[in-house]
Amino acid sequence: MERNQHRDGDGDGEGRHHHVVQVPASAVEVAAMEETSSEAADRSLRQKAAAMVASSMETYRSKPMSFWLLLVLSAGAMLTAFPASSLLSRLYYNNGGQSKWILSWSAVAGWPLPALLLLPCYLAGKAAPTPLSPKLCAWYALLGLLSAADNLMYAWAYAYLPASTASLVAASSLAFSALFGCAIAKNRLRLSSLNAVVVITAGVVIIALDSGSDRYPGITGRQYALGLVWDVLGSALHGLIFALSELVFVRVLGRRSFHVVLEQQAMVSLCAFAFTTVGLAVSGGGFPAMRREAAAFRHGEASYAMVMVWSAVTFQLGVLGGTGVLFLASTVLAGVLNAVRVPVTSIAAVIWFHDPMSGFKILSLLITVWGFGSYMVGHSSTKKASTN
Repeated sequence: MERNQHRDGDGDGEGRHHHVVQVPASAVEVAAMEETSSEAADRSLRQKAAAMVASSMETYRSKPMSFWLLLVLSAGAMLTAFPASSLLSRLYYNNGGQSKWILSWSAVAGWPLPALLLLPCYLAGKAAPTPLSPKLCAWYALLGLLSAADNLMYAWAYAYLPASTASLVAASSLAFSALFGCAIAKNRLRLSSLNAVVVITAGVVIIALDSGSDRYPGITGRQYALGLVWDVLGSALHGLIFALSELVFVRVLGRRSFHVVLEQQAMVSLCAFAFTTVGLAVSGGGFPAMRREAAAFRHGEASYAMVMVWSAVTFQLGVLGGTGVLFLASTVLAGVLNAVRVPVTSIAAVIWFHDPMSGFKILSLLITVWGFGSYMVGHSSTKKASTN
């Protein structure tokens, strides 16, 4: 009765306005609306996944198979050889090795390895040696000097830090690779790259705050702090070497074929070997010191020789992989892969050397992986937007 009176009043033109609120008549309509919304969300996710797959396939088809094969091999060399080289450095100190110069020398003593890999390229007639101009020789000498200094800094770091901690701190090379790549090689510093830099740097800060949990017996607080400083400086120099190497490829050598990567690695390692040999003779006691270390090594001279040989091989393969990645892609990607090796090295150090793994170190490890994932997702999204 009352509802009819309101309707009659509306017809009398009394100016009454009523707002109509639509309410579902039953729970069936509510369920139908929720199901429709869920289907729309599922379609949106499927569309995004399909677009990501299509973008990935488009990127894959844009390059020849040889490019992807070389990139995978280079990345694989970085992710296996560098961790092995780091663990061998710690093994050297754990078994009685003491000389930072000898450990640095062993890293560059493998310079003939990339030179031997060059021979098939020359003998098959598919590549010709690059002429050694004065400008190119100057670049090789500069990169060799920086590499020798970088190796010595890392040798000091591994003398005072556990292998897992040293590798986590070395992940800061991503920050320096991104910044130097932007400043020197003119790489574009995307927001995802900047986010990865900040996140991984935060992981390094966490390690520094937890400095008392993993110090080896006999290592003072001052030595531990010195190891952290040398590790960060070595990471900065590592990023600078990556950026300068890319600059040489772009401005001097040109991105012609992959054999120039082998040429540069052979010449830079030869120069670094020359600088380190002089330093070993002047400051490190020379080869007599190496014979004394071998005689006092925990598992004998044969074990000492194996550590030296494999240190040379793994370091050369790791640097060759890094140089290949920055030649094929960019300095930032090389820095990211250099950070990705951190979980491998940390886990292997815990298993092999029983390094302590505190909650702070686990948090730093997770943050490092998160930073890498952030870079990869942002990089692929930006690349997709630029192609559209």
